[in-house]
Amino acid sequence: MKKEFLFIVGALLMSTTAQAEELMPDSVKQISLEEVTISAIRAGEKTPIAFSNVSSEEIQKRNMGQDVPYILALTPSFVPTSDAGTGVGYTGFRIRGTDANRVNITVNGVPLNDAESHGAFFVNLPDFASSLSSMQVQRGVGTSTNGAAALGGSINMKTETLNSKAYGEINSSYGSFNTNKNTLKVGTGLMDNKFSFDARLSNVTSDGYVDRASADMKAYYFAGGYYNDKTVLKFITFGGKEETYQAWNGVSKSKLKSDRKYNDLGEYVDDEGNIKYYKNQNDNYKQTHYQLHWAQELSPKMNLNAAAHYTRGLGYYEEYKQDRKYEEYGLTPAVVDGVTLKKTDLIRQKWLDNYFYGLTFALNYQADKLNASIGGAVNSYDGEHYGKVIWARNAQGLDINDDWYRNTSRKSDANIYAKVSYEAIKNLHLTADLQGRYIYYKMKGSDDKYDSDNKVMRDITQKHTFFFFNPKVGATYQINQQHDVYASFSIANREPNRNNYTDAGKNEKPTNERLYDTELGYRFHSPRFSAGANLYYMKYKDQLILNGKISEIGEMLTSNIPDSYRMGIEFVFGAKITNWLKWDGNLTLSRNKVQKFTEQDVDVYETDADGNWVWTDSRDNYLGTSDIAFSPNVIANSLFTFTYKKFEAGLHTNYVGKQYIDNTSDNGRSLDAYFINNLSFRYSLPLKFMKSIDFQFTINNLFNEKYESNAYTWYSCYVDGVRDNDLRYFPQAGTNVLGSIALKF
Repeated sequence: MKKEFLFIVGALLMSTTAQAEELMPDSVKQISLEEVTISAIRAGEKTPIAFSNVSSEEIQKRNMGQDVPYILALTPSFVPTSDAGTGVGYTGFRIRGTDANRVNITVNGVPLNDAESHGAFFVNLPDFASSLSSMQVQRGVGTSTNGAAALGGSINMKTETLNSKAYGEINSSYGSFNTNKNTLKVGTGLMDNKFSFDARLSNVTSDGYVDRASADMKAYYFAGGYYNDKTVLKFITFGGKEETYQAWNGVSKSKLKSDRKYNDLGEYVDDEGNIKYYKNQNDNYKQTHYQLHWAQELSPKMNLNAAAHYTRGLGYYEEYKQDRKYEEYGLTPAVVDGVTLKKTDLIRQKWLDNYFYGLTFALNYQADKLNASIGGAVNSYDGEHYGKVIWARNAQGLDINDDWYRNTSRKSDANIYAKVSYEAIKNLHLTADLQGRYIYYKMKGSDDKYDSDNKVMRDITQKHTFFFFNPKVGATYQINQQHDVYASFSIANREPNRNNYTDAGKNEKPTNERLYDTELGYRFHSPRFSAGANLYYMKYKDQLILNGKISEIGEMLTSNIPDSYRMGIEFVFGAKITNWLKWDGNLTLSRNKVQKFTEQDVDVYETDADGNWVWTDSRDNYLGTSDIAFSPNVIANSLFTFTYKKFEAGLHTNYVGKQYIDNTSDNGRSLDAYFINNLSFRYSLPLKFMKSIDFQFTINNLFNEKYESNAYTWYSCYVDGVRDNDLRYFPQAGTNVLGSIALKF
């Protein structure tokens, strides 16, 4: 069906090319969907916060198949990471040391974060960058937006805007580890001065740097719009289907020295004692998004936009497990040669079946000295989690249709905000941004953990209600056309996510976290040089901080810390050294501290005469002030760009300082600093019979730096008085290359 549609759009493209080129008309008069649908939540030049805009041109330069976090890698205080080591498949990121679960992410103003986990899984949207017109990254609390609150940053993505001319593009890239991206894009341009259609099909595959960390991902995008002088109505749908071999266990420290690419997931021993790897140790998920946007000009100074959205997600991951107790899966123990077995090998699937839907709106007013917006959203999430055992060794009456566990979730989320920016005196703009947010969340049923005391699967039935008030105030003063300064103070609150509740320690009761964010900044602009500095102090109450532990599916776990802060300064600059050489860069220097910190429940063992560990006790360690996990004190980026006619070369240098894996500031549980360089080349060849042929070639990790961008603590304890750490690391690829060619019509 999608292929048939693509051929139809292609035919329309051919038949309307001449007409669209003649029209080129009133798109200037018509309402820009980008301006209307995201102006209420995006920051502007007079907004007193730290933010970075990433243009369509910048996105195209960096888009060769890697996920969105790697396209944003040049923005300040931003650190991407990849399970497979290549930036393809499961990827993540941190802003100012804050993980993605506390970063608000929207697409056209519609929440993208998963309602339960708070995460954003770009693996479900492969090659999404090919359909983006711009992105904005805000650091700190930022502006009020839809969805979950921002406790460290926000990312707003805008899909493609109106293309007045018909176009077509075939883009293909290939590189190390058999990484391959193929993209087909077509658009009708503006037909009859009213209608426009755009479509994309993509496929991304990779073997991964880590053993068997393969990815096979398919995606589509379609948009159809109606435009007139005062109205825009646009339907957008996009989605992806991914199959990735699991690589979320990482590599142990001992293996890291001998085999950086080792992956133990799927490993088992067969009946003959041979080590084998289960071929279907895969993650399989399909996610489809639908958005209907309406933008209406009510008067020259006022416009309204509204959107209805619906997201469908369905998928599972499958894995081979060894030596599992029958009772933990509701299975009948087998009797072999008169002996009742207690354990077996099995293959299990864990399913997620969910729906997310809602409405967003914003009423915007713009005058000479006053800008104001009133907006909000109502969203609902319905999800089912369940598991099935599809095979077991020595199975007795196994029914693969039976549920091993099942639970349901329902989450309702509503927010309303009002924003005002007023020029109180000449060049002094005052802002106020007030948001109220309501959350109701309930879970019912059992999860995949076995309650050995009651001989049943663990009951996780619970419900939680929150109401948050999130105020923001600030001021921007424009000293002259080149210089301006700003200051802001914001408060944000955020509820715990699903794992905070289900995977909390025995003495933990997760609660919401609160952030008090103060930002002070200076910006300078001139034709040949621009620069900025931003001071921030982020004071947290009950911050949910990564504790260095990981869930069974690779999600980083967190714990509430009563008192903590992040403070630092961010420098950004851009210089046009000559007409053919530019230098852009940024530097973040920070301190990220937990105060009055106690490491709790560390197991203590003694070795017996046979060399076995015998548990004797557990202890707490009071550490006072320590570093927050995964929060480097230094992050720096430098980009030199050389341009000559249609040729461009760039050298990107990235430095990330030392990071601790947990909150103890223990050097034995840390990630070394790393320094990497990427070299890129671009050439555009214009032709008479088509727009251009564009060539691109990138060498990543030019000097073959051996580094790890992420890690966690599998287990840490004391053995005979000495700390023993079992750590797992996520090594990134050494020198690797990607090349692409794009035919543009």
